[in-house]
Amino acid sequence: MYRQLMGLRQLSKRPFSGSARRQIENTIKDKQKFFQEDNGVPVHLKGGTKDALLYRATMGGSIVGTCYLLYMLYNAAMPKKK
Repeated sequence: MYRQLMGLRQLSKRPFSGSARRQIENTIKDKQKFFQEDNGVPVHLKGGTKDALLYRATMGGSIVGTCYLLYMLYNAAMPKKK
């Protein structure tokens, strides 16, 4: 029964994939060399412009959040004047 189900599964896939599968190049070795080379750039910024923008946005959000937290703590600590 299992063999029949597997055959049915393969038959159902055939109409959707009319061409032969393409070989995908293995680029892991190249990426390992790129990220491990010592060029003075931190590993979290070696990805290029996208990584730099993401890093800056994260740092900016952290700074804004910390400033807002300090502001709210200050407001909570000071008594309201009537």
